[in-house]
Amino acid sequence: MGTDTSKGDGPEPEPSGPAAVGRRAGSPNQSLALAAMLFAVSMTFIDQTIVAIAAPDIIDELGLTSTQMQWVINAYLLTLAAFFALGGRLSDIFGHRRVMLIGTLVFVIASAMCGAVPAGDFAQAWLIGFRAVQGIGAALMFPAALAVVIAVFPVERRGRALALFFGLSGALTAVGPLLGGWLTSWTWRAIFWVNVPVAVIAIVLTVLAHIPNRSRRERLDLPGAVLVAVGMGLTVLGLQQASTWGWSSVATWACIVVGLLVLAFFCWFELRARFPLIKLQVFRDRAFRIDNLVLFFSMMAFVPVFFFASVYAQVSLSASPNQAALYLLYFFIGFGIASQWGGRILDKRGARPALKLGTALGAVGFFLWAQKLTTLSMHDQWLYAAMAGAGIGLLLAPASTDAVNRAIGASYGEVTGITQTVRNFAASIGLAVFGTVLTHRTITNVEGTLVGKGVPEGAAGDAADSVAQAVTGQADTRGPSGSGPVADAVKDSMQAIRMDFAQANQWVFYGMAIALAVAFLFALRHPGTRVTQESTEGAEQAQKE
Repeated sequence: MGTDTSKGDGPEPEPSGPAAVGRRAGSPNQSLALAAMLFAVSMTFIDQTIVAIAAPDIIDELGLTSTQMQWVINAYLLTLAAFFALGGRLSDIFGHRRVMLIGTLVFVIASAMCGAVPAGDFAQAWLIGFRAVQGIGAALMFPAALAVVIAVFPVERRGRALALFFGLSGALTAVGPLLGGWLTSWTWRAIFWVNVPVAVIAIVLTVLAHIPNRSRRERLDLPGAVLVAVGMGLTVLGLQQASTWGWSSVATWACIVVGLLVLAFFCWFELRARFPLIKLQVFRDRAFRIDNLVLFFSMMAFVPVFFFASVYAQVSLSASPNQAALYLLYFFIGFGIASQWGGRILDKRGARPALKLGTALGAVGFFLWAQKLTTLSMHDQWLYAAMAGAGIGLLLAPASTDAVNRAIGASYGEVTGITQTVRNFAASIGLAVFGTVLTHRTITNVEGTLVGKGVPEGAAGDAADSVAQAVTGQADTRGPSGSGPVADAVKDSMQAIRMDFAQANQWVFYGMAIALAVAFLFALRHPGTRVTQESTEGAEQAQKE
Protein backbone atom coordinates (compact mmCIF):
# COMPACT_ATOMS: atom_id res chain seq x y z
CA MET A 1 0.00 0.00 0.00
CA GLY A 2 1.37 3.39 -0.88
CA THR A 3 1.89 6.02 1.77
CA ASP A 4 -0.94 8.51 2.06
CA THR A 5 0.64 11.89 1.46
CA SER A 6 -2.53 13.94 1.32
CA LYS A 7 -2.13 17.29 3.00
CA GLY A 8 -3.78 18.58 6.11
CA ASP A 9 -4.72 22.14 6.78
CA GLY A 10 -1.27 23.45 5.94
CA PRO A 11 -0.27 24.85 2.54
CA GLU A 12 0.55 22.63 -0.36
CA PRO A 13 4.17 21.97 -1.31
CA GLU A 14 5.66 24.75 -3.34
CA PRO A 15 5.80 24.04 -7.06
CA SER A 16 9.02 24.02 -8.96
CA GLY A 17 9.83 25.65 -12.28
CA PRO A 18 7.84 28.64 -13.58
CA ALA A 19 5.07 28.13 -11.06
CA ALA A 20 7.52 28.74 -8.26
CA VAL A 21 8.13 32.32 -9.42
CA GLY A 22 4.59 33.31 -8.66
CA ARG A 23 4.79 31.73 -5.22
CA ARG A 24 8.21 33.08 -4.27
CA ALA A 25 6.82 35.93 -2.21
CA GLY A 26 5.03 33.44 0.01
CA SER A 27 7.89 30.96 0.30
CA PRO A 28 9.53 30.42 3.70
CA ASN A 29 12.45 32.60 4.66
CA GLN A 30 15.27 30.07 4.92
CA SER A 31 17.55 32.21 7.08
CA LEU A 32 14.82 33.05 9.58
CA ALA A 33 13.65 29.43 9.63
CA LEU A 34 17.17 28.18 10.38
CA ALA A 35 17.66 30.82 13.09
CA ALA A 36 14.30 29.95 14.67
CA MET A 37 15.10 26.25 14.83
CA LEU A 38 18.56 26.97 16.27
CA PHE A 39 17.06 29.06 19.07
CA ALA A 40 14.54 26.32 19.79
CA VAL A 41 16.96 23.39 19.96
CA SER A 42 19.62 25.45 21.78
CA MET A 43 17.52 25.05 24.91
CA THR A 44 17.65 21.26 24.69
CA PHE A 45 21.43 21.17 24.18
CA ILE A 46 22.25 23.67 26.93
CA ASP A 47 19.90 21.90 29.32
CA GLN A 48 21.89 18.66 29.07
CA THR A 49 24.87 20.26 30.87
CA ILE A 50 23.67 23.37 32.68
CA VAL A 51 21.82 21.58 35.49
CA ALA A 52 24.90 19.64 36.63
CA ILE A 53 26.71 22.92 37.42
CA ALA A 54 23.89 24.10 39.70
CA ALA A 55 23.47 20.71 41.39
CA PRO A 56 25.26 21.62 44.69
CA ASP A 57 23.11 24.74 45.15
CA ILE A 58 19.89 22.85 44.33
CA ILE A 59 20.78 20.10 46.82
CA ASP A 60 21.57 22.66 49.51
CA GLU A 61 18.41 24.78 49.11
CA LEU A 62 15.88 21.99 48.55
CA GLY A 63 17.48 19.45 50.88
CA LEU A 64 17.82 16.76 48.23
CA THR A 65 20.14 13.79 48.47
CA SER A 66 22.76 13.16 45.80
CA THR A 67 20.66 10.23 44.52
CA GLN A 68 17.58 12.44 44.24
CA MET A 69 19.63 15.05 42.38
CA GLN A 70 20.84 12.39 39.99
CA TRP A 71 17.21 11.62 39.20
CA VAL A 72 16.61 15.31 38.49
CA ILE A 73 19.25 15.01 35.75
CA ASN A 74 18.27 11.54 34.55
CA ALA A 75 14.53 12.26 34.34
CA TYR A 76 15.13 14.66 31.46
CA LEU A 77 17.49 12.35 29.57
CA LEU A 78 15.25 9.34 30.14
CA THR A 79 12.05 10.85 28.71
CA LEU A 80 14.05 12.47 25.91
CA ALA A 81 15.33 9.06 24.79
CA ALA A 82 11.98 7.31 25.30
CA PHE A 83 9.84 9.75 23.28
CA PHE A 84 12.12 10.81 20.41
CA ALA A 85 10.65 8.32 17.94
CA LEU A 86 7.10 9.34 18.87
CA GLY A 87 8.00 13.02 18.52
CA GLY A 88 9.33 12.45 15.03
CA ARG A 89 6.21 10.59 13.96
CA LEU A 90 3.86 13.19 15.42
CA SER A 91 5.65 15.91 13.49
CA ASP A 92 4.99 14.00 10.26
CA ILE A 93 1.32 13.48 11.02
CA PHE A 94 0.42 16.92 12.41
CA GLY A 95 3.02 19.08 10.67
CA HIS A 96 6.60 19.92 11.56
CA ARG A 97 5.97 23.60 12.36
CA ARG A 98 2.97 22.87 14.58
CA VAL A 99 4.68 20.13 16.59
CA MET A 100 7.84 22.23 16.92
CA LEU A 101 5.81 25.07 18.40
CA ILE A 102 3.92 22.72 20.72
CA GLY A 103 7.19 21.12 21.86
CA THR A 104 8.71 24.56 22.48
CA LEU A 105 5.72 25.62 24.60
CA VAL A 106 5.76 22.37 26.61
CA PHE A 107 9.50 22.71 27.18
CA VAL A 108 9.45 26.36 28.26
CA ILE A 109 6.40 25.97 30.55
CA ALA A 110 8.08 23.00 32.22
CA SER A 111 11.29 25.04 32.52
CA ALA A 112 9.44 27.88 34.26
CA MET A 113 7.83 25.38 36.63
CA CYS A 114 11.22 23.85 37.42
CA GLY A 115 12.48 27.30 38.38
CA ALA A 116 9.42 27.85 40.57
CA VAL A 117 9.82 24.64 42.59
CA PRO A 118 8.75 25.24 46.21
CA ALA A 119 10.93 24.18 49.11
CA GLY A 120 9.49 21.41 51.24
CA ASP A 121 8.28 17.84 50.99
CA PHE A 122 7.05 18.21 47.41
CA ALA A 123 10.32 19.63 46.03
CA GLN A 124 11.71 16.32 44.79
CA ALA A 125 8.52 15.13 43.06
CA TRP A 126 7.90 18.62 41.61
CA LEU A 127 11.38 19.03 40.14
CA ILE A 128 11.74 15.47 38.83
CA GLY A 129 8.23 15.56 37.36
CA PHE A 130 8.69 18.80 35.45
CA ARG A 131 12.16 17.74 34.33
CA ALA A 132 10.48 14.70 32.77
CA VAL A 133 7.97 17.02 31.06
CA GLN A 134 10.92 19.05 29.77
CA GLY A 135 12.27 15.86 28.18
CA ILE A 136 8.93 15.20 26.48
CA GLY A 137 8.87 18.76 25.14
CA ALA A 138 12.40 18.37 23.80
CA ALA A 139 11.48 15.03 22.20
CA LEU A 140 8.64 16.76 20.36
CA MET A 141 10.64 19.86 19.48
CA PHE A 142 13.96 18.52 18.21
CA PRO A 143 12.83 16.08 15.47
CA ALA A 144 10.27 18.61 14.26
CA ALA A 145 12.82 21.45 14.22
CA LEU A 146 15.33 19.38 12.28
CA ALA A 147 12.59 18.29 9.87
CA VAL A 148 11.71 21.98 9.28
CA VAL A 149 15.30 22.72 8.25
CA ILE A 150 15.33 19.69 5.96
CA ALA A 151 12.01 20.64 4.36
CA VAL A 152 12.91 24.31 3.86
CA PHE A 153 16.28 23.71 2.18
CA PRO A 154 16.59 21.78 -1.11
CA VAL A 155 18.79 18.67 -1.14
CA GLU A 156 21.64 20.45 -2.93
CA ARG A 157 21.92 23.10 -0.16
CA ARG A 158 20.90 20.94 2.76
CA GLY A 159 24.42 19.85 3.71
CA ARG A 160 25.67 23.35 4.51
CA ALA A 161 22.44 24.31 6.27
CA LEU A 162 22.52 21.26 8.52
CA ALA A 163 26.26 21.65 9.07
CA LEU A 164 25.49 25.07 10.52
CA PHE A 165 22.55 23.62 12.46
CA PHE A 166 24.56 20.79 14.04
CA GLY A 167 27.72 22.86 14.41
CA LEU A 168 26.10 25.69 16.35
CA SER A 169 23.68 23.52 18.32
CA GLY A 170 26.47 21.11 19.26
CA ALA A 171 28.74 23.96 20.33
CA LEU A 172 25.95 25.28 22.55
CA THR A 173 26.44 22.22 24.76
CA ALA A 174 29.69 23.80 25.91
CA VAL A 175 27.82 27.00 26.78
CA GLY A 176 25.87 25.12 29.45
CA PRO A 177 28.63 25.00 32.10
CA LEU A 178 29.68 28.62 31.46
CA LEU A 179 26.12 29.93 31.51
CA GLY A 180 25.25 27.73 34.46
CA GLY A 181 28.14 29.03 36.54
CA TRP A 182 27.21 32.66 35.82
CA LEU A 183 23.48 32.24 36.45
CA THR A 184 23.95 30.14 39.56
CA SER A 185 25.95 32.95 41.15
CA TRP A 186 22.64 34.88 41.08
CA THR A 187 20.19 32.03 41.69
CA TRP A 188 20.12 28.44 40.50
CA ARG A 189 16.49 28.93 39.45
CA ALA A 190 17.73 31.18 36.63
CA ILE A 191 19.16 28.15 34.78
CA PHE A 192 15.55 27.20 34.03
CA TRP A 193 14.13 30.70 33.61
CA VAL A 194 16.69 31.57 30.94
CA ASN A 195 14.76 29.31 28.58
CA VAL A 196 11.76 31.67 28.58
CA PRO A 197 13.27 34.52 26.49
CA VAL A 198 14.99 32.01 24.21
CA ALA A 199 11.66 30.27 23.55
CA VAL A 200 9.94 33.59 22.84
CA ILE A 201 12.59 34.46 20.25
CA ALA A 202 12.23 31.01 18.64
CA ILE A 203 8.44 31.33 18.41
CA VAL A 204 8.56 34.88 16.98
CA LEU A 205 11.15 33.91 14.35
CA THR A 206 9.10 30.83 13.42
CA VAL A 207 6.05 33.01 12.76
CA LEU A 208 8.07 35.56 10.76
CA ALA A 209 9.70 32.82 8.65
CA HIS A 210 6.32 31.76 7.16
CA ILE A 211 7.19 28.06 7.44
CA PRO A 212 4.54 25.85 5.81
CA ASN A 213 2.87 23.26 8.03
CA ARG A 214 2.84 20.18 5.82
CA SER A 215 1.08 17.23 7.40
CA ARG A 216 0.43 13.60 6.50
CA ARG A 217 -3.01 12.24 7.29
CA GLU A 218 -2.09 8.88 8.75
CA ARG A 219 -3.07 7.00 11.87
CA LEU A 220 -0.80 7.15 14.87
CA ASP A 221 0.54 3.77 15.93
CA LEU A 222 -0.23 4.03 19.66
CA PRO A 223 0.81 0.44 20.55
CA GLY A 224 4.12 1.01 18.77
CA ALA A 225 4.59 4.31 20.60
CA VAL A 226 4.05 2.61 23.96
CA LEU A 227 6.39 -0.27 23.09
CA VAL A 228 9.27 1.93 21.95
CA ALA A 229 8.85 4.28 24.93
CA VAL A 230 8.88 1.38 27.39
CA GLY A 231 11.75 -0.41 25.63
CA MET A 232 13.95 2.67 25.32
CA GLY A 233 13.00 3.89 28.77
CA LEU A 234 13.88 0.62 30.53
CA THR A 235 17.11 0.11 28.59
CA VAL A 236 18.37 3.65 29.15
CA LEU A 237 17.27 3.48 32.81
CA GLY A 238 19.37 0.37 33.35
CA LEU A 239 22.38 1.95 31.65
CA GLN A 240 22.02 5.22 33.56
CA GLN A 241 21.65 3.53 36.93
CA ALA A 242 24.44 0.99 36.40
CA SER A 243 26.91 3.28 38.17
CA THR A 244 24.55 3.58 41.17
CA TRP A 245 23.06 0.09 41.34
CA GLY A 246 26.21 -1.65 40.12
CA TRP A 247 26.69 -3.95 37.13
CA SER A 248 26.17 -6.98 39.38
CA SER A 249 22.71 -5.72 40.40
CA VAL A 250 19.69 -7.73 39.30
CA ALA A 251 17.79 -4.45 38.79
CA THR A 252 20.41 -3.16 36.33
CA TRP A 253 20.29 -6.22 34.13
CA ALA A 254 16.52 -6.66 34.48
CA CYS A 255 15.97 -3.16 33.07
CA ILE A 256 18.45 -3.64 30.22
CA VAL A 257 17.35 -7.15 29.21
CA VAL A 258 13.61 -6.49 29.48
CA GLY A 259 14.06 -3.21 27.63
CA LEU A 260 15.92 -4.89 24.78
CA LEU A 261 13.29 -7.65 24.59
CA VAL A 262 10.54 -5.03 24.37
CA LEU A 263 12.46 -3.25 21.60
CA ALA A 264 12.84 -6.55 19.73
CA PHE A 265 9.08 -7.13 20.04
CA PHE A 266 8.54 -3.53 18.85
CA CYS A 267 10.50 -4.28 15.65
CA TRP A 268 8.45 -7.44 15.05
CA PHE A 269 5.23 -5.52 15.65
CA GLU A 270 6.20 -2.63 13.38
CA LEU A 271 6.98 -4.90 10.45
CA ARG A 272 3.38 -6.14 10.60
CA ALA A 273 1.58 -2.90 11.44
CA ARG A 274 -0.52 -1.24 8.73
CA PHE A 275 0.47 2.26 9.89
CA PRO A 276 3.74 1.72 11.77
CA LEU A 277 5.32 4.30 14.04
CA ILE A 278 8.61 3.70 12.24
CA LYS A 279 8.90 2.26 8.74
CA LEU A 280 11.75 -0.16 9.41
CA GLN A 281 12.03 -0.79 5.67
CA VAL A 282 14.26 2.29 5.57
CA PHE A 283 17.01 0.10 7.03
CA ARG A 284 17.08 -1.83 3.76
CA ASP A 285 19.03 1.11 2.37
CA ARG A 286 22.69 0.24 2.94
CA ALA A 287 23.75 3.88 3.17
CA PHE A 288 21.10 4.55 5.81
CA ARG A 289 22.34 1.60 7.89
CA ILE A 290 25.94 2.77 7.63
CA ASP A 291 25.00 6.35 8.50
CA ASN A 292 23.31 5.17 11.69
CA LEU A 293 26.14 2.82 12.64
CA VAL A 294 28.66 5.64 12.21
CA LEU A 295 26.45 7.91 14.32
CA PHE A 296 26.07 5.22 16.97
CA PHE A 297 29.78 4.60 17.56
CA SER A 298 30.67 8.28 17.17
CA MET A 299 28.08 9.39 19.71
CA MET A 300 29.52 6.93 22.22
CA ALA A 301 32.42 9.42 22.34
CA PHE A 302 30.80 12.76 21.47
CA VAL A 303 28.28 13.10 24.30
CA PRO A 304 30.30 11.40 27.10
CA VAL A 305 33.36 13.55 26.39
CA PHE A 306 31.52 16.56 27.90
CA PHE A 307 31.29 14.81 31.25
CA PHE A 308 34.62 12.99 31.37
CA ALA A 309 36.74 15.90 30.11
CA SER A 310 35.02 18.30 32.52
CA VAL A 311 35.54 16.04 35.54
CA TYR A 312 39.15 15.35 34.51
CA ALA A 313 39.84 19.08 34.28
CA GLN A 314 38.34 19.73 37.70
CA VAL A 315 39.98 16.79 39.49
CA SER A 316 43.34 16.27 37.79
CA LEU A 317 43.94 19.86 36.65
CA SER A 318 42.31 21.45 39.74
CA ALA A 319 40.24 23.67 37.44
CA SER A 320 37.09 25.50 38.47
CA PRO A 321 33.81 24.62 36.69
CA ASN A 322 34.17 27.71 34.49
CA GLN A 323 37.80 26.83 33.69
CA ALA A 324 36.67 23.30 32.84
CA ALA A 325 34.15 24.78 30.39
CA LEU A 326 36.95 26.77 28.75
CA TYR A 327 38.96 23.55 28.53
CA LEU A 328 36.09 22.04 26.52
CA LEU A 329 36.20 25.00 24.14
CA TYR A 330 39.33 23.52 22.52
CA PHE A 331 37.18 20.58 21.47
CA PHE A 332 34.36 22.79 20.23
CA ILE A 333 36.60 25.12 18.26
CA GLY A 334 37.68 22.13 16.18
CA PHE A 335 34.11 20.85 16.09
CA GLY A 336 32.60 24.14 14.91
CA ILE A 337 35.14 24.78 12.16
CA ALA A 338 35.13 21.24 10.80
CA SER A 339 31.33 20.93 10.83
CA GLN A 340 31.10 23.61 8.13
CA TRP A 341 33.70 21.78 6.07
CA GLY A 342 31.80 18.52 6.45
CA GLY A 343 28.63 20.13 5.10
CA ARG A 344 30.43 21.36 1.99
CA ILE A 345 31.94 17.92 1.38
CA LEU A 346 28.48 16.37 1.60
CA ASP A 347 26.98 18.82 -0.91
CA LYS A 348 29.82 18.35 -3.42
CA ARG A 349 30.93 14.73 -3.02
CA GLY A 350 28.40 12.92 -0.84
CA ALA A 351 28.65 11.58 2.70
CA ARG A 352 31.33 8.91 2.35
CA PRO A 353 34.46 11.16 2.16
CA ALA A 354 33.32 13.17 5.18
CA LEU A 355 32.55 10.02 7.19
CA LYS A 356 35.91 8.45 6.41
CA LEU A 357 37.92 11.57 7.14
CA GLY A 358 35.92 12.47 10.25
CA THR A 359 36.08 9.05 11.90
CA ALA A 360 39.81 8.69 11.12
CA LEU A 361 40.66 12.17 12.41
CA GLY A 362 38.50 11.66 15.49
CA ALA A 363 40.12 8.31 16.32
CA VAL A 364 43.63 9.77 16.01
CA GLY A 365 42.62 12.90 17.96
CA PHE A 366 41.17 10.97 20.91
CA PHE A 367 44.16 8.60 20.94
CA LEU A 368 46.72 11.43 21.05
CA TRP A 369 44.59 13.37 23.54
CA ALA A 370 44.56 10.33 25.84
CA GLN A 371 48.35 10.15 25.75
CA LYS A 372 48.63 13.80 26.88
CA LEU A 373 46.21 13.57 29.82
CA THR A 374 48.99 12.60 32.22
CA THR A 375 50.96 15.77 31.44
CA LEU A 376 48.36 17.58 33.61
CA SER A 377 48.68 20.58 31.31
CA MET A 378 45.93 22.16 29.21
CA HIS A 379 48.59 23.71 26.98
CA ASP A 380 49.86 20.27 25.93
CA GLN A 381 46.37 19.01 25.10
CA TRP A 382 44.59 21.73 23.14
CA LEU A 383 45.71 20.58 19.68
CA TYR A 384 44.56 16.99 20.18
CA ALA A 385 41.29 18.06 21.80
CA ALA A 386 40.66 20.23 18.73
CA MET A 387 41.52 17.28 16.46
CA ALA A 388 39.02 15.05 18.25
CA GLY A 389 36.37 17.75 17.97
CA ALA A 390 37.15 18.30 14.30
CA GLY A 391 36.69 14.60 13.61
CA ILE A 392 33.23 14.58 15.17
CA GLY A 393 32.36 17.85 13.45
CA LEU A 394 33.29 16.47 10.04
CA LEU A 395 31.02 13.44 10.30
CA LEU A 396 28.03 14.52 12.38
CA ALA A 397 26.13 16.66 9.89
CA PRO A 398 26.94 14.50 6.81
CA ALA A 399 25.88 11.26 8.52
CA SER A 400 22.69 12.79 9.93
CA THR A 401 21.81 14.63 6.72
CA ASP A 402 22.52 11.67 4.44
CA ALA A 403 20.32 9.49 6.65
CA VAL A 404 17.32 11.82 6.60
CA ASN A 405 17.76 12.47 2.87
CA ARG A 406 16.99 8.79 2.38
CA ALA A 407 13.65 8.99 4.18
CA ILE A 408 10.82 6.92 2.73
CA GLY A 409 8.01 9.07 1.39
CA ALA A 410 9.76 12.26 2.60
CA SER A 411 9.02 11.24 6.20
CA TYR A 412 11.68 13.52 7.58
CA GLY A 413 10.29 13.73 11.11
CA GLU A 414 10.09 9.95 11.36
CA VAL A 415 13.64 9.33 10.16
CA THR A 416 14.95 12.19 12.30
CA GLY A 417 13.36 10.43 15.26
CA ILE A 418 15.28 7.28 14.34
CA THR A 419 18.66 9.01 14.04
CA GLN A 420 18.20 10.97 17.25
CA THR A 421 17.13 7.83 19.12
CA VAL A 422 20.28 6.11 17.89
CA ARG A 423 22.37 9.06 19.08
CA ASN A 424 20.81 9.16 22.55
CA PHE A 425 20.98 5.39 22.98
CA ALA A 426 24.66 5.40 22.03
CA ALA A 427 25.37 8.24 24.45
CA SER A 428 23.72 6.30 27.28
CA ILE A 429 25.83 3.24 26.52
CA GLY A 430 28.99 5.34 26.32
CA LEU A 431 28.33 7.06 29.65
CA ALA A 432 27.55 3.75 31.37
CA VAL A 433 30.46 1.75 29.96
CA PHE A 434 33.11 4.47 30.21
CA GLY A 435 31.84 5.45 33.65
CA THR A 436 32.36 1.89 34.84
CA VAL A 437 35.85 1.81 33.33
CA LEU A 438 36.74 5.12 34.98
CA THR A 439 35.56 4.01 38.41
CA HIS A 440 37.32 0.64 38.19
CA ARG A 441 40.64 2.08 37.03
CA THR A 442 40.50 4.91 39.58
CA ILE A 443 39.99 2.43 42.42
CA THR A 444 42.85 0.24 41.16
CA ASN A 445 45.24 3.17 40.75
CA VAL A 446 44.43 4.88 44.06
CA GLU A 447 44.64 1.60 45.95
CA GLY A 448 48.11 1.04 44.52
CA THR A 449 49.17 4.55 45.57
CA LEU A 450 47.92 4.08 49.14
CA VAL A 451 49.51 0.66 49.48
CA GLY A 452 52.76 2.30 48.41
CA LYS A 453 52.27 4.77 51.28
CA GLY A 454 52.11 1.89 53.74
CA VAL A 455 48.32 1.58 54.06
CA PRO A 456 47.17 -2.07 54.47
CA GLU A 457 45.53 -3.52 51.36
CA GLY A 458 42.05 -3.87 52.86
CA ALA A 459 41.97 -0.33 54.20
CA ALA A 460 43.55 0.98 51.00
CA GLY A 461 40.84 -0.70 48.93
CA ASP A 462 38.05 0.83 51.04
CA ALA A 463 39.65 4.28 50.91
CA ALA A 464 40.19 4.02 47.15
CA ASP A 465 36.55 3.09 46.66
CA SER A 466 35.48 6.11 48.73
CA VAL A 467 37.75 8.41 46.75
CA ALA A 468 36.43 7.12 43.41
CA GLN A 469 32.79 7.44 44.45
CA ALA A 470 33.35 10.91 45.93
CA VAL A 471 34.77 12.43 42.75
CA THR A 472 32.72 15.60 42.31
CA GLY A 473 34.96 17.79 40.21
CA GLN A 474 35.95 19.93 43.21
CA ALA A 475 39.18 18.24 44.24
CA ASP A 476 40.66 21.26 45.99
CA THR A 477 37.60 22.47 47.88
CA ARG A 478 36.23 19.05 48.76
CA GLY A 479 39.26 17.19 49.84
CA PRO A 480 39.20 14.12 52.08
CA SER A 481 37.91 14.62 55.59
CA GLY A 482 38.36 12.69 58.81
CA SER A 483 41.41 11.70 60.78
CA GLY A 484 43.57 8.68 61.34
CA PRO A 485 46.43 7.06 59.43
CA VAL A 486 44.39 6.20 56.34
CA ALA A 487 42.81 9.67 56.07
CA ASP A 488 46.22 11.26 56.58
CA ALA A 489 47.71 9.05 53.87
CA VAL A 490 44.93 10.07 51.46
CA LYS A 491 45.49 13.77 52.20
CA ASP A 492 49.25 13.41 51.72
CA SER A 493 48.70 11.59 48.42
CA MET A 494 46.33 14.04 46.72
CA GLN A 495 48.83 15.02 44.02
CA ALA A 496 49.49 11.38 43.24
CA ILE A 497 45.74 10.68 43.29
CA ARG A 498 45.22 13.42 40.69
CA MET A 499 47.67 11.56 38.48
CA ASP A 500 45.89 8.27 39.25
CA PHE A 501 42.65 9.84 38.04
CA ALA A 502 44.33 11.15 34.90
CA GLN A 503 45.67 7.68 34.13
CA ALA A 504 42.18 6.23 34.68
CA ASN A 505 40.79 8.76 32.22
CA GLN A 506 43.33 7.61 29.65
CA TRP A 507 41.45 4.31 29.47
CA VAL A 508 38.22 6.21 28.81
CA PHE A 509 39.72 8.32 26.03
CA TYR A 510 41.39 5.29 24.47
CA GLY A 511 37.92 3.70 24.50
CA MET A 512 36.55 6.73 22.66
CA ALA A 513 39.33 6.38 20.09
CA ILE A 514 38.37 2.72 19.61
CA ALA A 515 34.71 3.71 19.13
CA LEU A 516 35.73 6.15 16.37
CA ALA A 517 37.98 3.49 14.82
CA VAL A 518 35.01 1.10 14.64
CA ALA A 519 32.96 3.89 13.07
CA PHE A 520 35.74 4.32 10.49
CA LEU A 521 35.49 0.64 9.53
CA PHE A 522 31.77 1.08 8.91
CA ALA A 523 32.37 4.33 7.00
CA LEU A 524 34.53 2.37 4.55
CA ARG A 525 31.44 0.32 3.66
CA HIS A 526 29.31 3.34 2.78
CA PRO A 527 28.24 2.99 -0.89
CA GLY A 528 29.15 6.60 -1.59
CA THR A 529 26.02 7.32 -3.56
CA ARG A 530 24.78 10.91 -3.47
CA VAL A 531 21.21 11.97 -2.81
CA THR A 532 19.85 14.60 -5.22
CA GLN A 533 16.46 16.22 -5.61
CA GLU A 534 15.77 13.95 -8.58
CA SER A 535 16.73 10.76 -6.75
CA THR A 536 14.61 11.78 -3.75
CA GLU A 537 11.55 12.37 -5.93
CA GLY A 538 12.15 9.06 -7.70
CA ALA A 539 12.36 7.18 -4.42
CA GLU A 540 9.13 8.77 -3.22
CA GLN A 541 7.36 7.78 -6.45
CA ALA A 542 8.64 4.21 -6.19
CA GLN A 543 7.39 4.01 -2.60
CA LYS A 544 3.91 5.14 -3.67
CA GLU A 545 3.80 2.47 -6.36
